[in-house]
Amino acid sequence: TLARRQERELRTWLYGETQTAAMFKAALAQAGAAVEDERGVPVEVVCVGDTELNADLEAMIKAARESVLNAAKHSGASAIDVYAEVADDRVEIFVRDRGKGFDPDLIADDRMGVKRSIIDRMERHGGTATIRSAPGEGTEVRLEMKR
Repeated sequence: TLARRQERELRTWLYGETQTAAMFKAALAQAGAAVEDERGVPVEVVCVGDTELNADLEAMIKAARESVLNAAKHSGASAIDVYAEVADDRVEIFVRDRGKGFDPDLIADDRMGVKRSIIDRMERHGGTATIRSAPGEGTEVRLEMKR
């Protein structure tokens, strides 16, 4: 964990990538780094494009962070991949793990993380969340927000 944190800091220093949390890419990277530091599971974040944050995109970042946190807590995967793309008409985030997977239809109503913090949060802000998983096959969470 310490080595990965130092690697992030070194890249920032070497390439002069000073990022502020007012931008989508920086906020997503910070969310991934926070979960990695907290849970000790490597989180690789790749983001193509960037834009300024607004309330809807902040909600999307929070939903992505919850997706990464769930993967770190429950999947048993050795790493989590986050890929985001900012286009003119939409923003997408994919959170993937190669862990044990689960049946999304069996999520109990009292499990607030997936239903409230991911799916409902995205819907409240005009976006969508799709969860694709099966036992033994890992999980992919796709978040999409139209612009």
